[in-house]
Amino acid sequence: MALTFTFDPAVTPDLRDGILDLWADVSNAGGAVGFVPPVTPEAIRPELVKHFAAMAEGRTRLLVGHDEQGKVAATAFLTLNTHRLMTHWLWLYTVMVHPRHQGKGYGRDLLAAAEDAARGLDGIEAIRLTCRGGLGLERFYGSCGYKEVGRIPGAIRVAPGDDRDDVIMLLPLG
Repeated sequence: MALTFTFDPAVTPDLRDGILDLWADVSNAGGAVGFVPPVTPEAIRPELVKHFAAMAEGRTRLLVGHDEQGKVAATAFLTLNTHRLMTHWLWLYTVMVHPRHQGKGYGRDLLAAAEDAARGLDGIEAIRLTCRGGLGLERFYGSCGYKEVGRIPGAIRVAPGDDRDDVIMLLPLG
């Protein structure tokens, strides 16, 4: 069964809590989404509030995927550039698929839905994202059409003595 994607959904308490639970579950399963395990939804809440504030200001848009039970199963935040020389591309942040749905192709579906959403935004010509090296994420994004355009060695410190590369990926939409 495929996920049902919604771009710019209404932010309700159920959606908020679903995203917090998703983010914690992904993080605690070892996902590279800004936290390291163990983490709780309450520890993640301030980061989600920042995303919601950016959404309220019109700088960020939310893409959410729900599973057949109506639970939040995937998210991505599309963030517009505010720099006047970079408004032709956007950032893709907090790309997540729930661990219970790994291996079903939902990650590819999420990226395709994000690409469709970006194509629907006036003047957007590319999507840029960064990912944590050492997990094979750059291979996954590459298989979805993204190209590695930069790498900063050791820029992400997961733990003392565990530094990872920050890999910059780009998907031209033209």
